[in-house]
Amino acid sequence: MKKLIKRRPITTTEKLSEHPLLNRIYQARGVSSARELDLSLKGIHNPNQLANIEQAVELLYQSYLKQDRIIVVGDFDADGATSTALAILALRQFGFENVDYLIPDRFSQGYGLNVAVAENVIAQGVDLVLTVDNGISSFDGINLLKSKGIKVLVTDHHLPTENLPNADAMINPNLAFCGFPSKSLAGVGVIFYVMAALRAKLREHNAFNGKEPNISELLDLVALGTVADVVPLDHNNRILVAQGLNRIRAGQCRVGIQALAEISKRELSRLQAGDLGFAIAPRLNAAGRLENMSLGVDLLICNDLITARQLALELDSLNQTRKEFEQEMKTEALAICAKLPNLADNEQVSGIVLYQADWHQGVIGILASRIKDQFHRPVIAFAQDGEEGKLLRGSARSISGLHIRDLLERIDAQYPELIVKFGGHAMAAGLTIYSDKFLQFQQAFDKTIKTFIQPEQLQGIIYTDGELSSAELTLQTAELLQQAGPWGQHFAEPTFEGDFNILQQRLVGEKHLKMLVENSDGVLFDAIWFNVDVRQFPDMSIKKAKLVYRLDINEFRGSRAVQLFIEYLSI
Repeated sequence: MKKLIKRRPITTTEKLSEHPLLNRIYQARGVSSARELDLSLKGIHNPNQLANIEQAVELLYQSYLKQDRIIVVGDFDADGATSTALAILALRQFGFENVDYLIPDRFSQGYGLNVAVAENVIAQGVDLVLTVDNGISSFDGINLLKSKGIKVLVTDHHLPTENLPNADAMINPNLAFCGFPSKSLAGVGVIFYVMAALRAKLREHNAFNGKEPNISELLDLVALGTVADVVPLDHNNRILVAQGLNRIRAGQCRVGIQALAEISKRELSRLQAGDLGFAIAPRLNAAGRLENMSLGVDLLICNDLITARQLALELDSLNQTRKEFEQEMKTEALAICAKLPNLADNEQVSGIVLYQADWHQGVIGILASRIKDQFHRPVIAFAQDGEEGKLLRGSARSISGLHIRDLLERIDAQYPELIVKFGGHAMAAGLTIYSDKFLQFQQAFDKTIKTFIQPEQLQGIIYTDGELSSAELTLQTAELLQQAGPWGQHFAEPTFEGDFNILQQRLVGEKHLKMLVENSDGVLFDAIWFNVDVRQFPDMSIKKAKLVYRLDINEFRGSRAVQLFIEYLSI
C-alpha cells in the first residue's frame, strides 16, 4: 500500500534540550516541560493514588499474618508472565510462605479467571486468589470462588465494563473512579505498585526485622512487561522502563532475562527498549502462544543461570516454530485479502476479518498485526475455538484513531447475537463469536467501522522527524538518540526521511535487503531493510528513492558505524 510521508507536528514551543535535534524531537512528542525528561525513580506516581489500594494491601496483610495459601492467576502473554513472576518473587521476599501460581492454558481453558480456572484453584485448597493482568471481566469465575469462601484480589489494567466483578478488592487505574494519573500502566506496572504499597504496610509493622527487600530489584521485569504489552510510554512508564533497563545493562537483572538476551544475541550492557520488544518478548511470548506460559514464568523466577539457559533454549525453539506458523498463515491470509474488493486501491473495504479452519490460535494475534501493518486497516484474525468448531476465537488489531474495544462494544450492542464475549484495549482486543455467524460478523465489522472513522484515516501515514543533514548523520547522533530513550508506543523512536541514490542492493538472511546508499552530499551509508517482500526486492531498476529510516549502530569485529534502518521506500 502506498503511504503518505508527513512531518510530525510540533506540539509545544518549550525549550526542552540544549541539543537542537533532541529539542525538535521532544517537542513533536508532546513533552511540555523539562521535568518530563527526568527519568529518576523519584518521579513516579505514588501508589496511594490508586483507588482501593488500602483495601488491597489490608487483604494481603491479613493473609500474611495468617500465612494463607495464595494462588497468583496470570495471563499467557509476556505482560502476564512478568506480572506473575513479579508477584511471586515479591511476596516470597516479603515473607509469604505459601505462594504459587497458575497460568490458564490458552487452548483448553481460555483467558482469565474463568470458571474452569476457578475450579482448578478450588481443587488446590487456596485461601486467596490474586489476579495479575486479568480479572476485570471474570464475573463467573470470581462468583464461584466467592461462593466457596475464597477471597479474591483483582489487579488488572484492561478496560472495565460498566459492571464490575464481585472481588474483595480491585486495583485498576482504568476504573472510572480511580484518580491515578497514569492510565497506561501495563499489568506488571499495576502489580509493582501494589507490591510497593504492601512493602510500606509491612514496614510499618516491623515485618522485615531491619532487612527490607529492595523492590527496585524487580524493575527489570516491569520494563520487559511494559514494553512487551505495547502500552503508551507516558512519563511514568518511561521512568519504569528506563530504570529497569538501567538495571539490566548493569547486569542486575533476573538470570532469565540474561539468558533470553544471550539466546537473542543481544549484549546486556547495550540493551535498548526495542530489544525487549523485538527480541526478548517474542521468545517469552512463544510459550503462551504454542504451549503454556508456565515455562516463561519458571524462567523468570529461577535463580540458576544454567537452568535459565536451558529454558531459554526451549523458548527459542518454540519461537522458531511460531515464525514458521506465522509465515504460512500470512501467505494464506494475503491470498484471502487478494480477493477482497479493491483493498489496495481505495477505502471500499474498511475492516478485514480473516479465518481459516487450520490456523493456530496462538499466532492469530501476530497475524492480525502483520496484515494491519500491510493494509492499514483494522484486522481481526479468527481460529477455531475447540474441536467441535462451534466457536471462533479472534484477535483484533487496530489503527490509530479507532478504539477497537469501543468498536466491539458498539457491534455487541447493535448485533447482540454475534459476539459471545470480548475485551481489550484501544489498539488490541480479543473476542469469541459463533462460527455460523462469521459472515454476519464480517459485514457488521466493516459497516460499523465506517461509522467510527473517515475514509482518509484508512490511508497509511508515516510520520517522520524531518530530514537530517550530513553533519547529523553520524555515529554520535545515533548514540545521542539511543541515550535519549526509552522509545516506544506513543513516544516513537525518531524516524527521518531523505532522498538517496541506491548504489547497491542484495538480500541477506533470505528476506532482508542490504543496501549501499548515497545522500545529496555524496556521503555513503550502509542501510538495511528487514523482512522485505522478496517478490519485489531486490529491484535494480530503483536508482533513486525517498527513504524513511531510523539511525542505528552497526557493530562488527570491534568497530562501530552508523547505519540506516529502513522503514519505508518511496520512488
